[in-house]
Amino acid sequence: MNTVDYDEDTKFLGEWGPFQKRIMLLLCISVIPNGLSTFSIVFLADTPSHHCAIPPNANISAEWRNYSIPLEENKGVMRYGKCTRYKLDVIQRLSDNGSVPGIDVNVSEIEQESCKNGWEYDRSIYISTIVSENVLSLQWDLVCNDAWKVPMTSSVYFLGLMVGSIISGQLSDRFGRKIQLFTTIGVQTLFMFFQIFSTSWFMFSAFHFFIGMGAISNYMAAFVLGTEILSTRIRIIFSTVGVCIFFAIGYMLLPLMAFFIRDWRMLLIAINVSGVFHFFLWWFIPESPRWLLSQGRVEEAEAILRGAAKENGVTAPEVIFQPLQPHDGSLALVPMLTKAICPNSYGALKWGQGDLCIKDLSSVSIALEMMGKFGVTVAFSILYPYTAELYPTVLRNTAIGICSMASQLGAIAAPYFLYLGTYYKSLPYIIMGTLSVLGGLLGFLLPETYGLPLPETIDHMQTIQRCKSRQTSNHLSSDSAAINNVSML
Repeated sequence: MNTVDYDEDTKFLGEWGPFQKRIMLLLCISVIPNGLSTFSIVFLADTPSHHCAIPPNANISAEWRNYSIPLEENKGVMRYGKCTRYKLDVIQRLSDNGSVPGIDVNVSEIEQESCKNGWEYDRSIYISTIVSENVLSLQWDLVCNDAWKVPMTSSVYFLGLMVGSIISGQLSDRFGRKIQLFTTIGVQTLFMFFQIFSTSWFMFSAFHFFIGMGAISNYMAAFVLGTEILSTRIRIIFSTVGVCIFFAIGYMLLPLMAFFIRDWRMLLIAINVSGVFHFFLWWFIPESPRWLLSQGRVEEAEAILRGAAKENGVTAPEVIFQPLQPHDGSLALVPMLTKAICPNSYGALKWGQGDLCIKDLSSVSIALEMMGKFGVTVAFSILYPYTAELYPTVLRNTAIGICSMASQLGAIAAPYFLYLGTYYKSLPYIIMGTLSVLGGLLGFLLPETYGLPLPETIDHMQTIQRCKSRQTSNHLSSDSAAINNVSML
């Protein structure tokens, strides 16, 4: 089968013309909603201060109302208990008898019961979250015995990310990067719109699953599309700095929006607006010429590049590519799969370290944690472009999707093993530190891709790796010969 050196054949475009600048900027902008939606649950599902509700029609005095909730010590401060109250029928009887709490009756000796009439929530910070939501007089009340539903909501989202990672990569390699990008932006936007009208936690979580599927899918499609269109030097900047910074912009905009919008439904509307505007990018972002070429659609690939040449003010050659036959290499993913999956455990560590409580830590501990998070973030940002450089165009999105799936497995578990800190404070740090070291050691098993072109086919990938191995071997042989010659002198 004929092969091409794509980077060499498209050098006439230049590295950093108006076409490349436009593509990089628009693809980076398309990542902003992912930063908004990925961390939105921090505010949507925050748990406000709460205690058992005392029904307003309860026949008890105001004094006994103040003593109806047991007090609990929390970090040296006495606060109302969250999950129990003193038995209301006993309180009513004592109130009717005119007993004085704390004088005639030792309140702490009264039997306690669960919050049969629901909870009262502090509304000073949030108007409502999904924890305190009250729809049609049915409160969700994700507290006490139902508190497990809050971290489960995050796990459901990450499960959506995992499923999206598996499915979207194959769809992108089959139908194209651009179609996948905008289809999944639509999935994310549509289900976030549905989520606004949720009437139960189950409904909210089900929609959250599909939002996760769309979020990871459009992120990977944008990443691969930019990687395949941009030149070598700009590709590295885009994949390690560009998408990461714009994801962080969405991340930073989220608390600003949450500061001004304290109702979770209104916050979802604000987040969703950004997704709607992204559909207008369809007319300004082209399909990947590399992918079109891998499918044998040479004329379409050349048409995009001729348009890019016109935008950059350069002249394209009469024939850019020789006609190629499409190549299917789906089975060639297996030999390198385990090498690429293991390091993606960094994704779970990034989430885990971001969720750890730092209020009670010393300055040294906080500094060490931030340094650790910095290292994890840098390593994770390199994994995506590295994976893209390992695999050929015909499998690139599938490979990134499957490798991304591993990080989602860790992220699903992260909200739960963080709770192990309640039993032994250092345990979350020990677990994440051990996984980080293990991931770093496994990284030594991977080949180097620096200075190598992006492989287009399975055969091309294997040829590049063999050439790289021979170059390294020849280089080592030359060095050994030189050392021997010097020693002989």
